[in-house]
Amino acid sequence: MQKVCGNLLKMGFIGGGKTAQAMAKGFISAGLVKGENIAASFSPQDDVNLQAFKEMGAGTFLDSVPVVKRSEVVFITVKPWVVPTVLKQVLSSSKDKLFISVAMGVKLKELEESLLPTARVIRVMPNTATLVRAGASVFVRGKAATDDDCSLTQVLLESVGTCDEVTEQLIDPITALSGSGPGYVFTMIEAMADGAVKMGLSRDLAYKLAAQTVMGSGKMVLETGAHPGQLKDDVASPAGSTITGLLFLEKNAFRYIVSGAIEAATLRCREVSGKE
Repeated sequence: MQKVCGNLLKMGFIGGGKTAQAMAKGFISAGLVKGENIAASFSPQDDVNLQAFKEMGAGTFLDSVPVVKRSEVVFITVKPWVVPTVLKQVLSSSKDKLFISVAMGVKLKELEESLLPTARVIRVMPNTATLVRAGASVFVRGKAATDDDCSLTQVLLESVGTCDEVTEQLIDPITALSGSGPGYVFTMIEAMADGAVKMGLSRDLAYKLAAQTVMGSGKMVLETGAHPGQLKDDVASPAGSTITGLLFLEKNAFRYIVSGAIEAATLRCREVSGKE
């Protein structure tokens, strides 16, 4: 933890896409790492993302091996199907390194078996809101991961949102909830705005009000500690517009549809990770 506080942590990213950039920028902004102590690897055609890391002051490479060699903590931020290939490439350089994987569906067992026995592994499920430092992340510790590794992971991820430790069996429903959840919420914001436009609002104002309403409502749940049902009742006055709108949602199975989406997404995660 001392290294983190002192900006001395040497960090690498295998893959420099949007998630990696969001994390790196968040870590730098929080003062947890310096840009010059970051390294990232890219495919030869990925010049846009490579330039984005260069602008942070990071070292950029077309090979993952030098990234691992110069880093203490290595984030695996490539697509799941690329993970076996890159881990094979860096196997001999993985001694005593901490690997933090955000690759969906790639289990700890697979990650650990692809690296040297002295490598430590932590599996993370972030979400897209890390881009605006409002992410919802969880992590699972591997067999060799230490308490310090977990504390470091928590500090890093809390710099770009919230972070909780969970067991690996919960990763699939969490992916369906907070990983896929922004997609559901974006669709709801769009639908709310469409309804408002139909009733006379401008498109820009409708999007702004809908998005702020979702953000504010979530903040109330988190900060008041009140049950969402109680908060809903508090704004649903007798014979008012809110209760009328809620009744329309109930008639059209809103709760069933939303909870069913979580179940469907969870089952798809299990298919991807090979559980069924």
